[in-house]
Amino acid sequence: MKFETITIKDIAKALNLSVSTVSKALRKSYEISQETQKLVLDYAEKHNYKPNPVAQGLRKGKSRLIGVIVTNIDNNFFSQVINGIESVAHKKGYTVIITQTHESYEREVITAQNLMTRSPDGLLVSLCAETANVDHFKEIHHKGLPIVFFDRVTNDIDTHKVTCNNFHGAYEATKHLAQQGFQRIAHITSSNNLSITLERLEGYLKALEDNGLQIDERYIKYCVHGGMIQEETRAAVNELLAMHDKPDAIFTASDRLSTTTFSILCEEGIKMPVQMGMAGFTNSLSAHIFNPPLTTIVQPAFEMGQKATEMLIQLIESKQPPARYEKKVLDAALVIRQSSLKKKILRKAAAD
Repeated sequence: MKFETITIKDIAKALNLSVSTVSKALRKSYEISQETQKLVLDYAEKHNYKPNPVAQGLRKGKSRLIGVIVTNIDNNFFSQVINGIESVAHKKGYTVIITQTHESYEREVITAQNLMTRSPDGLLVSLCAETANVDHFKEIHHKGLPIVFFDRVTNDIDTHKVTCNNFHGAYEATKHLAQQGFQRIAHITSSNNLSITLERLEGYLKALEDNGLQIDERYIKYCVHGGMIQEETRAAVNELLAMHDKPDAIFTASDRLSTTTFSILCEEGIKMPVQMGMAGFTNSLSAHIFNPPLTTIVQPAFEMGQKATEMLIQLIESKQPPARYEKKVLDAALVIRQSSLKKKILRKAAAD
């Protein structure tokens, strides 16, 4: 069923008035008589006329649209970021257009180009796993369109960025596993094109070093699609489990990698944390009801979305470029649960 809309031109034609007169009457301009205003407003109400905010904005040089580019919205982290984005955008009178790249560089380029046809006032971008070249965003930025990067950011474009303290989150999770007595801690992570991959890897390696554990490259597995392809994650987990000196704990670096790895370990009948400890980055609201409950590093996703949007709108509405661009780094929180509490299980077994 097609939804029929009525335009100013339709009202003008129906009432035998000029488009200019109808437009002014709808705005209740003093130039138009009360009688004509009433005629136009009554007709508009009867025929459910709705002003087009995009068209109105474009006449003023603004569309009131914000384009958002993320990898996928069925990801716990990104859905919470989007909630944060919309909470700020709505209050400020902006409409949000959400697009997904599904970790495809080609799709990211096409998505950015398509968004430009909608004349957004600015973009909020989290890069996809395949992106090693950001020329498509450089071109847009050089034309004067404000862009703010969040979570997965680039250092190749000078603009505002919002991330969490990935190094610290990874360090704390790995340190916790080491302090629980795990000796061979593996790391399953995303594409090394991503800023978050490199920062979390550095935190993991530093924690191993500080806790006197050997760094073994065989225990580091890269899933270049960031967990979107389950077979890729399964292959990484199976490779670790097939090793003669297989790991006794796994630290995962993203939402999908964490939940998929946990599921695979459960399918394989591996008892956590006795046979395998686990901790991972995830904003899943269900981690506490996993069996066993999963130790997680939780990012302030909602706050990240809010902060990125505030910074973008500030760029959009400012008459002058900022004196300097900022990088906001938010804190992640380690939430310790049973999947990593090996010492507690061992103490309970000894007491029994």
